[in-house]
Amino acid sequence: MKTARGSAPLATGPDSRSTRKNSSNRVGGTTSNVVAQLRRRIMEGDYAYEERLPAERNLAEEFGVSRGTIRSVLQILEQQHMVMRQVGSGTYVTHREVTNQQEISSVTSPLEMNEVRIAIEPQMVRLAITNASSRELDELLEALRQCEECGGDPEKFARADTAFHMALANCSRNKLMYWLYERISEVRRHSQWRTMKAKLLTPERIDFYNGQHRKLYQAIAARDTTRAVNLIKDHLYGVHDDLLETD
Repeated sequence: MKTARGSAPLATGPDSRSTRKNSSNRVGGTTSNVVAQLRRRIMEGDYAYEERLPAERNLAEEFGVSRGTIRSVLQILEQQHMVMRQVGSGTYVTHREVTNQQEISSVTSPLEMNEVRIAIEPQMVRLAITNASSRELDELLEALRQCEECGGDPEKFARADTAFHMALANCSRNKLMYWLYERISEVRRHSQWRTMKAKLLTPERIDFYNGQHRKLYQAIAARDTTRAVNLIKDHLYGVHDDLLETD
């Protein structure tokens, strides 16, 4: 079994209706809301198969509810065959969706994934400089701030880093480019990347990557194509070297 991941703010999904139907008892509004959010994260792969969920006290703090409510939520998710609770160990994800994407994720190494990023992200940057609105640049800046506020935590940084590059893909205003980057982000959730991440994302590297992100944002906001493309290339080739170092 794998260790617990850090927590991040969750968006409310539309699944609370289905959780009320599947529960053997009537579920209160707060409970159903938390069920929907955790279920959505599991379905979307934020918590992967066999991964341990955060401790009850951490979930309770995150959602602003009691531990009793969290226990009810986990009981409902267990009834839905989404998780399995093990006394003295924790709660583990049992939901597993086998898809073509999962198959490609299992055979794609972190180095191969980064090679694809090297191929597409410079063009993504060029399109962002040409097409991004001020609102989209504000969203990119907010994602950057999340990266910078992760406090050296590799799990928090990994999520924020994904959000930053997804915001960059959104700035391109190219729907296919955005879709392609979603697929890359899904590969980054695979166990191969999680194993590498633990070794790669030291506090020193996180600070260095954040410095590169800040310079990249500034170049994009200034519509400086040459500088921005050079910065993203330097960043990705540097990541490639770091992956070789930690392999």
